[in-house]
Amino acid sequence: MEILFNLDVMDKGFLYEESVRILRTNLQFSGANLKVILFTSSIHGEGKSETSLQLARSLAQIDKRILYIDADMRKSMLTTRYHIKEEVEGLSQFLSGMNTDNIIYKTNIKNMDVVFSGPYAPNPAELLYELKLDEFIKEQRKIYDYIIIDAPPISNIVDAAIIGRCVDGAVIVVRSSTVSQRMVKRVKDQLEKVNCKIIGAVLNGVEMKKNSYHYKYYGDYYSYKK
Repeated sequence: MEILFNLDVMDKGFLYEESVRILRTNLQFSGANLKVILFTSSIHGEGKSETSLQLARSLAQIDKRILYIDADMRKSMLTTRYHIKEEVEGLSQFLSGMNTDNIIYKTNIKNMDVVFSGPYAPNPAELLYELKLDEFIKEQRKIYDYIIIDAPPISNIVDAAIIGRCVDGAVIVVRSSTVSQRMVKRVKDQLEKVNCKIIGAVLNGVEMKKNSYHYKYYGDYYSYKK
């Protein structure tokens, strides 16, 4: 679709940008066969949506063709956080058969397109089981270098695990001092039950200090751990 959405984000500083670049590099070195990557977490508020969006943007900046899919049909952040007022159709309508046309929208970021989650669906797990999802991702693999999927948290719902059948690997976002090791292990176990490869984890919300320069950084810091 020739509709342009402004998805620019505010400058969050050198440490933030450098951390995203490190995440991008580590993912690229994880294997050339990793094209479809799922992001999930244990609970809401751990930063998975922001992390996955920043990664998609960073990959687009090095001339990779990126499709970013907002697959959280229960609590999407994309349309609300970026104040998208236009009427858009998304994943929920496509999977339910209400939209058989193209649901891919262009953004102002070169090389990056998006699929919105669509209106709230009362039965997202059932919709995600539809073979239409598999077919859609299979078709987009031919077009894009990377497909980044923002999936719901997995501690209490199974949506991300269902999507896991369609991806090449998953990244678990963990906010420091927020969730227990047991909760993260539960997420890992759920993904492994559907044979979804765990690429690694992003540790988010770590306090960074630069005491030698009298500088302290308390923002979101992303690190990649195999």
